[in-house]
Amino acid sequence: SCGSCGYQLNLNSCNRNTSVIGSKYGKSIKRGIISFFAIDESRFTKTEGGLFRRRTKLFCYKCGNHIGNNAHKEINSSCSPRLRKSHSLAWDGICDHRIYDIKIRALQPSSSEDLSVST
Repeated sequence: SCGSCGYQLNLNSCNRNTSVIGSKYGKSIKRGIISFFAIDESRFTKTEGGLFRRRTKLFCYKCGNHIGNNAHKEINSSCSPRLRKSHSLAWDGICDHRIYDIKIRALQPSSSEDLSVST
């Protein structure tokens, strides 16, 4: 949830970019960044920008706190150029070009009450 106002951002660890866990993990954590392949975009407001790379700043929908960035990056260089350029193919979960970099210091842990499911 948002570190400023507590608004649920619905970040899911199943959508984390675990490919950076390894040699680059320490560098990523030192920068205070957690990467995700997918987020609930309805929980954020966005501003577009960037001169050479398309970059989107992500803000908390409720309070406007800067949460992170969405950079359009190459995730898997082994994907064929034909697959990367084709818009007619369904998303395979591998060749997408979006990574959401979320600032750890902009978050607060969700309480167990927020995560409970009523039966």
